[in-house]
Amino acid sequence: MTLELSPLAQDRARYRRSRARRSTAVALVSTVVFAAAVVVGLVNTPGWPRVQATFLDPQDAWDALPSVLAGLWLNIRVLVVAELGILALGLLIALLRTLRGPVFFPVRALAIGYVDLFRGVPLLIALYLIGFGLPALRLQGVPTDVAVLGTITLILVYSAYVSEVFRAGIESVHPSQRAAARSLGLTHRQSLRLVILPQAVRRVLPPLLNDFVALQKDVGLISVLGAVDAIRAAQIQSALLFSFTPYVVAGLLFVLLAIPTGRIADAVAARAARREGA
Repeated sequence: MTLELSPLAQDRARYRRSRARRSTAVALVSTVVFAAAVVVGLVNTPGWPRVQATFLDPQDAWDALPSVLAGLWLNIRVLVVAELGILALGLLIALLRTLRGPVFFPVRALAIGYVDLFRGVPLLIALYLIGFGLPALRLQGVPTDVAVLGTITLILVYSAYVSEVFRAGIESVHPSQRAAARSLGLTHRQSLRLVILPQAVRRVLPPLLNDFVALQKDVGLISVLGAVDAIRAAQIQSALLFSFTPYVVAGLLFVLLAIPTGRIADAVAARAARREGA
């Protein structure tokens, strides 16, 4: 059974639809005009022909695309493994930092020192120290593959940031929630797993996704260790073709890789804002 709208409600619905169509048309026209103005201004600059030949050569882009795509596959694999490792290690450090009681002070101090160290050291320096320093120790069982060492570095550095995000979420849950869970007979571990963590993760999901958007860019830094990823492949092709166009190709591929995660982060943030306003 469907409800029949009153004439006044139908008029309001038609008005809202016309306003939505008008807003969409204005946004589309303004976007096209702005893009056309930028393109016209760019192509009329004195150095545009040289920039076009150096950075935007279609033939060079086509020639470099297979190698850059093959390198991007390494970046994607490193990204997936690093994200899983960062989630696990970041959550563990956050839990250690939230332990209460003087007996846990050494653990808390160790977790704080870890966060201060890896949040303070630049990622590039951490890559050099771990990527070149760890194999130099010649210890048994230490990986020597540069992609593996780069992934380990990303996990160590980014888990310091992510642990603080998790900790903020855990501490944002009101203590009464934990008290209520314990009064129901749940153990500390059960109340943490069933009551605290679900609320904490839901609250920190937007900043967490933003950290992973940043990680998608920084995963290209493993090229400094010699890994033939998209950036390194672009560097090789650039030397062969005497052109910077392969770098532009790699940059565009990284942008395409980041767009879905960015839109998901925006949608999750908007959903959280609606919940807060509800």
